[in-house]
Amino acid sequence: MIKKIDTNAQRLRRHKRVRAKISGTPERPRLNVFRSDANIYAQVIDDVNGVTIVSASSLEKGFGPGSNCEAAKKVGQTVAQRAKEKGVSTVVFDRGGYVYHGRVKALAEGAREGGLEF
Repeated sequence: MIKKIDTNAQRLRRHKRVRAKISGTPERPRLNVFRSDANIYAQVIDDVNGVTIVSASSLEKGFGPGSNCEAAKKVGQTVAQRAKEKGVSTVVFDRGGYVYHGRVKALAEGAREGGLEF
């Protein structure tokens, strides 16, 4: 009998392992990425106070179809712009257990272009 692989459970295990090591502070919050089949989401989170400072997603108006690298890059630039408005310039990047390539990498590059340092 072949065991079925639950890829999301594996991702959550990786994410849990990464989250044990990184945490967002008010001075340097965490830039979290969530990638669904249809869209991509990003949040800048202060884990000490348990507060989401800013967020952006490809569901918002003006992004068009959500699941591609161009949309991910646009989401990264948008979250960076909103973070800069709130006075956040440096963040800790949390890839959420996903491999750093494709849409996750495009979002990170977009955020860097938008002015966030990580």
